[in-house]
Amino acid sequence: MLKVIIFDFDGTLADTIDVLLSITNRLSVEFGFKSVTKEELAQLSNLNSWQILNYSGISLLKLPLVIRKLKANLRNEIPNIQLFPEIKEVLLDLKKRNIILGIITSNSIENVVASLKTNGLEDTFNFIDSGTTFGKHKVIYRWLKRQKVNLDQVVYVGDEVRDIEAAKRTGIKVIAVSWGFNSQSALAGSGPDFLIEHPAELIAIIDNWE
Repeated sequence: MLKVIIFDFDGTLADTIDVLLSITNRLSVEFGFKSVTKEELAQLSNLNSWQILNYSGISLLKLPLVIRKLKANLRNEIPNIQLFPEIKEVLLDLKKRNIILGIITSNSIENVVASLKTNGLEDTFNFIDSGTTFGKHKVIYRWLKRQKVNLDQVVYVGDEVRDIEAAKRTGIKVIAVSWGFNSQSALAGSGPDFLIEHPAELIAIIDNWE
């Protein structure tokens, strides 16, 4: 029986894509990498994270600083960030089922907590943790090791290819959502256990979990 659902935040629960694009384009001037139009973003949604970095020309040496500044700038936008349609209702439904709900994200814990409060979900999650852009699997692994939970009782929910890869590296199942950053075809090509198009489909998966 499923006991734990771990969510990604940006692109899975919160619709931050346009805000992140705007902030990233502002930072591109400061750090000397390529800015991206909305049309180009649609094309990038078919690529994985490393391919996107190569396309943009971001220096790997500057990347940690870019990410820190991105998170800091995002903090000012929290009041304007909305959850995707149906997400709040689905989360509240899952909470009633005594399932442990968590968030493991590349965003900062401060940003996530502030956004949850803005959206009236401050008491919904049992835990929130944060890792680096390419180190999410390490955070998931540490949580699993601390809790000593059966891997078959945990699922990760995310919108990017790197979310699928992180879940697979830790041995847990993954549900990919098509309303976030990566395209449906890119997600499908990475072999998630489930690929859904609407938040309500999460409930159906949970109801049929064995």
